[in-house]
Amino acid sequence: MSETPAPSSGPAASGDVVELRVHGVSGAGAEQVLGRPHAHQVAGDRNGGFYRPRPGYPDTAGPAGVTLEAYRWSDLPSGTAVRTLSLVFLLPFMLCNVAVWMRPDTPRSHAAMKALCRVLGLTLTVLYVLSIVGVALDLVAWQCMAVPRCVSNRDWLSWLGERPTGQRLAVLSVVPAAAIGLLWWLGARPGRPFTAFRSPLAARVSVQELSAVGQWDTAPIVGRLRSIHVATAFATLDATLLAARARPGSSVAAQVLALVVGALLLVCVALVCAHRMIDEAEPGARVDRLTRSLRTVACGLTVLVVVVVLVDPAPWPPGVGMPGYGETVASIFITQTVLLAAIGLLVLRQRRARGVPPRGRGAPAVAAIATGLAVAFSAELVYRVADLLNRNQPTPGQLLMSPPVAYMWAIFGFVLAVVGTLVVAGLVTVVSGRSRFRDAAAIVARDFPDAPPEANDRLRQVERAIARARFTERLESLTVVYASLVGLGLATSAFGFMGHYPADLVQGYIGVPGDLVNFLVGVGSWVIAGLLLGLVVGGIFAYRTAEFRRYVGVIWDLGTFWPRSAHPFAPPCYAERAVPELARRITYLTGRGDRVLLSGHSHGSVLLAATVLQLPPEVTDRVALLTYGSPLRRLYGPLFPAYVGEETLREVGRRVGWRWINIWRETDQIGGWIFSPRRQDDPAPADDPAAMVDRREIDPPDVVVPPSDSVPPQILGHWPNETDARFVAAVRELADRLQADTGRP
Repeated sequence: MSETPAPSSGPAASGDVVELRVHGVSGAGAEQVLGRPHAHQVAGDRNGGFYRPRPGYPDTAGPAGVTLEAYRWSDLPSGTAVRTLSLVFLLPFMLCNVAVWMRPDTPRSHAAMKALCRVLGLTLTVLYVLSIVGVALDLVAWQCMAVPRCVSNRDWLSWLGERPTGQRLAVLSVVPAAAIGLLWWLGARPGRPFTAFRSPLAARVSVQELSAVGQWDTAPIVGRLRSIHVATAFATLDATLLAARARPGSSVAAQVLALVVGALLLVCVALVCAHRMIDEAEPGARVDRLTRSLRTVACGLTVLVVVVVLVDPAPWPPGVGMPGYGETVASIFITQTVLLAAIGLLVLRQRRARGVPPRGRGAPAVAAIATGLAVAFSAELVYRVADLLNRNQPTPGQLLMSPPVAYMWAIFGFVLAVVGTLVVAGLVTVVSGRSRFRDAAAIVARDFPDAPPEANDRLRQVERAIARARFTERLESLTVVYASLVGLGLATSAFGFMGHYPADLVQGYIGVPGDLVNFLVGVGSWVIAGLLLGLVVGGIFAYRTAEFRRYVGVIWDLGTFWPRSAHPFAPPCYAERAVPELARRITYLTGRGDRVLLSGHSHGSVLLAATVLQLPPEVTDRVALLTYGSPLRRLYGPLFPAYVGEETLREVGRRVGWRWINIWRETDQIGGWIFSPRRQDDPAPADDPAAMVDRREIDPPDVVVPPSDSVPPQILGHWPNETDARFVAAVRELADRLQADTGRP
């Protein structure tokens, strides 16, 4: 692997127009992106590389004789199947990290949003540890091993069942400690392949713009956050053990350790809010030494706590569950509810202060979804293990193991959130259907005014495709609804803190039979299990099947596009390699005299927009941009208003001298127009070059069967089609403009 392409990368001749194609989330192969059967790699490696048609074969050039080249980056965010599956379970951490980039486009909200999201991320790490503690220490060590009926015929448990409580807890503390080590390893390992690609092309810029993507060196920041989260994780394990020890007559050592662990947790919370220290771009001896020392102290404290638990002769307090554990879980749920409410209020306050339409609603919504998933996964893990230890006994009165009540409220709240969102989604689909189909019918009537009667079925298919594509705009509102219901569900954990069961409370105050509530909790548990299984299967299919990845990959690639700023155990940011690598390649090509036509489909257009903002003027003077199926305005604009706003997109156009064409279709569910939804026959303002960027493509081009075929032209939607005549015409136009603006050789 080398940082700069070898001089032999590509043909020796200069002065060509190179069409550099960057694919979207489909994970397409180089041959598919190039549209040529034989391709060879000219730069990069197997994860991200540049390919050209193999010399010696016919038809290696593109439209207008351009030299074809493709950048394949699909393995950067996913990679091997094992890695893909590991990323599935890091989904809550990834969503929490994305939320911090969805802040409103006001500078005053940046620090507050970052602090809230980072503290929320810290609670997700705590919840992860608490779920493992609930399984290993509460259910197995404390409850099951104290009941002969539970350990009978279980050799893997009976060997420790007769031991004292302290010894059981000390031995099984290895399980959560190992889980913390696994998370630590997962958080550190994926970042290593990305450290070899650092672009020196552009000066450091504000991290509040898309132009900063690829310029972050987040390795020091992620390392500091990782040390803090590891310290918090071990301190959480220590706190649960010491909380079980807390009672009158406990040893002085246990009391002193409890104070030290509490102080350590407070220091961790304070450090994640100290942005000037954590966000220092360059490695700093003082702050790095501080965070590493904090992590080392936490590891040492865990050893001391386990020793105290093992040798302390004081009797353990009686109880069905591990003392203090249920209250700790409920307290974390309540804390997360408060943090989510604070994030939501911060967004609402910015809207009210500026008096503008809602922007930045994605931050509280995605943060709530991340928290809801983490809570649901934790509750499901604890309940599945409890069910296993209870030998799948269906009668509640005969159960031996009893998880904390807060987890039951979490599952109950998850069920209500899912059911409520499905009901609202059904209503939105029905209510919006009339207007969506009315608009679709008007578009189809204007696009195909002379369609014959035998094309009526095809016309209705096109109308349905356009109507379905326009449902994308309703997804944000549904996400907000789901997030609000998740927040309300978390708030009900306060009843779990007070020891109230959902069935008793709902039956007593609402009149719904308690058996129905218990049934819903059981169904919710299996729904969460199905969701986990679906994520695993989805991860496998996203890795194995390009067609499946096209639908689910947009969420994953959107999430891993942004650097890790809120949670260090989130998947690594592939843009930290892809954008500098693209910038380096483009600079190399223009430096030898070539002109470069950047061609990006779907998420590839986002990578190219960020890359253009990295390039110096002497490079962008020889660059043009062609985007198609681009989500820049439709998805990234509303979701990331502080980074992908109107001015940022106009800056991209200015950088390339407005040599920019964006092709969009009404049938596209993801992509759309950038500056204007006008049709080509509509008048355009003469003084605004941005008005000439968007080119609407009628999809399909016709609704009747052509004489050379047996079926009508297919509806492409979001699929690329580089062989289409309209795409070829756009390439020719941009190539001519490049040669005219830079002087023909």
